[in-house]
Amino acid sequence: MIRCPECSAEIDVDEDEVEEGEILSCPECESELEVSQTHPVHLNLISDDLDEEEEDEEEEGEVGEDGDYPDEEEEEDEEEDEE
Repeated sequence: MIRCPECSAEIDVDEDEVEEGEILSCPECESELEVSQTHPVHLNLISDDLDEEEEDEEEEGEVGEDGDYPDEEEEEDEEEDEE
């Protein structure tokens, strides 16, 4: 019996039935867990936070010097020109 690294719930995993690199799901908190070792079984939490951080960094890179998003500003100028 092993425990979820996120919520400490017991997860019933047989060492002989899992492979290194396999992805499991915690039945309690539904976190995705990667089998990093099989004898004894060791699980690593696969964090969704990394994806969110990367998206945040990409959005920050799009901000212009004055704090506005350059694409939005250009679109607004084009719409005003058409009127």
